[in-house]
Amino acid sequence: MAKKNFEEIRGITDPILEGISNGWITLNAGDYTQSAILEADVAIIGTGAGGGVTAEILAKAGLKVLLIEEGPLKSTNDFKMDEREAYKDLYQENAGRMSKDGAMSILQGRCVGGTTVINWTSSFRTPEQTLQYWSDEFKTEGVSKEEMAPWFDKMEKRLNIAPWAFPANENNAVLMRGADALDISWKAIPRNVAGCWNLGYCGTGCPTNAKQSMLVTTIPSAMNDGSQLLYSARAERLIIEDDKVTGIEITALDKSYRPTGIKLTVKAPTVVLSAGGINGPAMMLRSEAPDPKGLVGKRTFFHPTIFSFAEFEQEINPYYGAPQAIYSDHFQWETVDGPVGYKLEVPPLHPGLTSALLMGHGESHFDDIRKLPNMNGMISLLRDGFNEESIGGTIELASDGSAIIDYPFTDYLWEGVKRTHLTMAEIQFAAGAKSVKPAHVDAKFETSWEASKAAINELPYEACRALVGSAHVMGGMAMGEDLDRCVVNSQGKYHYLDNLYVIDGSIFPTSIGANPQLSIYGMACRLATGLAVKLTGKRSEEHTSELQSQPRSR
Repeated sequence: MAKKNFEEIRGITDPILEGISNGWITLNAGDYTQSAILEADVAIIGTGAGGGVTAEILAKAGLKVLLIEEGPLKSTNDFKMDEREAYKDLYQENAGRMSKDGAMSILQGRCVGGTTVINWTSSFRTPEQTLQYWSDEFKTEGVSKEEMAPWFDKMEKRLNIAPWAFPANENNAVLMRGADALDISWKAIPRNVAGCWNLGYCGTGCPTNAKQSMLVTTIPSAMNDGSQLLYSARAERLIIEDDKVTGIEITALDKSYRPTGIKLTVKAPTVVLSAGGINGPAMMLRSEAPDPKGLVGKRTFFHPTIFSFAEFEQEINPYYGAPQAIYSDHFQWETVDGPVGYKLEVPPLHPGLTSALLMGHGESHFDDIRKLPNMNGMISLLRDGFNEESIGGTIELASDGSAIIDYPFTDYLWEGVKRTHLTMAEIQFAAGAKSVKPAHVDAKFETSWEASKAAINELPYEACRALVGSAHVMGGMAMGEDLDRCVVNSQGKYHYLDNLYVIDGSIFPTSIGANPQLSIYGMACRLATGLAVKLTGKRSEEHTSELQSQPRSR
């Protein structure tokens, strides 16, 4: 079927292709055959939640913005609900990014729009307990619950964020039923969608423009206001003279994401780093940026995510429908800094991803994957960073300058993993599961809660035995006024460089305790609005009020 006819059947357009046809300036670094210098008022490194929101606000303030993205430019017509293509085209390291010891897999976006293109749409405000902890421990300013509320409100309106109002799919309904049976509280998850088709393949890029990612909202808006986009462009290092960034050294990448040998230079009087909690600190380390306390790349957090699988008599079809619709914070805030708290959610189980998550091999693995239509998955997200035994990880550099994530698991975290395996198994059996298996190499499907509890209590909890993953990268460049613990101030400015601002999840001093995209959107709205006022001398109300009137993408 021709592409035009396919578009007509879906009743949508591709906003990126439409914008390019209308004159947007999009530059593929891989097409350059010789070195070049690009200039702008503001250069933004990264196009995800932080970079996308910042670009729109600064562009509406009248500033000439250049967005720089390592990944490719993919858009609506490229999204085919195909795991193989999506992991290759849209994810860091083909969805194979790992911690240093191989004990934790990390899913991150690498494309224009960043992780907002491939996340599962769950959108939570930063919990009040987290904001208060930052104020008490890191001397953050201007980020209390009351102070952040208007910024969250603006971004919720801008991105159509609201609790999912439709019935949960059967995969999510397991959490709901099991929680009800055990008197565990739960709620509907807020999602950033408009006209969602309920397909369920959010992790492969939305083919209907329902997901209100940066790719179809803030980036088109910024481009319509004169911004430019440079993609397939790896920001290698900052060029620093005295206390200022004078340029950005760019490595051009080909279609296979390999360096072409061409180097570009970007010059801008203001630079915004929005490359995330791994790539951002790594670039700062490559740049040998001033860091007198040696804090860059420290206190990196992930919400280590733990998995449990259950088989049911009835069909679950866990690959269809809104991937995340129900959550429980019942075990999240029993204490702030005591035993690790955790959030309960449900992941979509697509065949390719699930074949890895089930951790088996040979005939037994084949038998397990055959259960997929009748399988439920459940996850717990550990709230790391609130206890002296949970200080996070460290970003280091490999010999080629690429990022290495060193995230050692402590006994404190392993206790949390075991506790969440027990919690999830009990909920799954309470919901009617016929058998349950925690994601652990030594585990098998057990047919009763009593047998499962006994088996979990006997499992060894150590690296590479229990499955741990994450799609949430936070920290590495902590925000606050305590110079002994923080490298970015409460306005987003890097403490030791006059014209560098950091606006992304790397500035969070701990994990969030919730899926972080709305936390980044709200914080970016606050910081970028302040930056726009500083750079233009204009009041910010007119800029931020315009965000709410922007059309939602369909």
